[in-house]
Amino acid sequence: MNHEKLECYRRLLEVAKWVEDTVAHWPREYGYLVDQLRRAISSATLNLAEGNAKRDKPLERRRFFQISMGSIAEVSACLDLASVFRLISAKEQEEKKEMLRASYCMIRKLP
Repeated sequence: MNHEKLECYRRLLEVAKWVEDTVAHWPREYGYLVDQLRRAISSATLNLAEGNAKRDKPLERRRFFQISMGSIAEVSACLDLASVFRLISAKEQEEKKEMLRASYCMIRKLP
């Protein structure tokens, strides 16, 4: 599949793996944030893949990429909240947000 060749796709998968490994240790009362974070990183990754498959439909392709970028922003906000709630360290927050920023920029540049 073509999307598997994209560096931004691989980075989003890395963040998704980290999310899954990390949220398993969060207290139950943050279940709403766990659900939101999982949905957002899934949406970012899946919409990127689907948009990349729409090579013959540029407007539809761009729309999927826009949804992916919106979901990346949502993941970033979830990480901000997780940091404020002391669920992740400032270092983890910044490392993952940098991966998200890079992915966002790469998606913006896709034709």
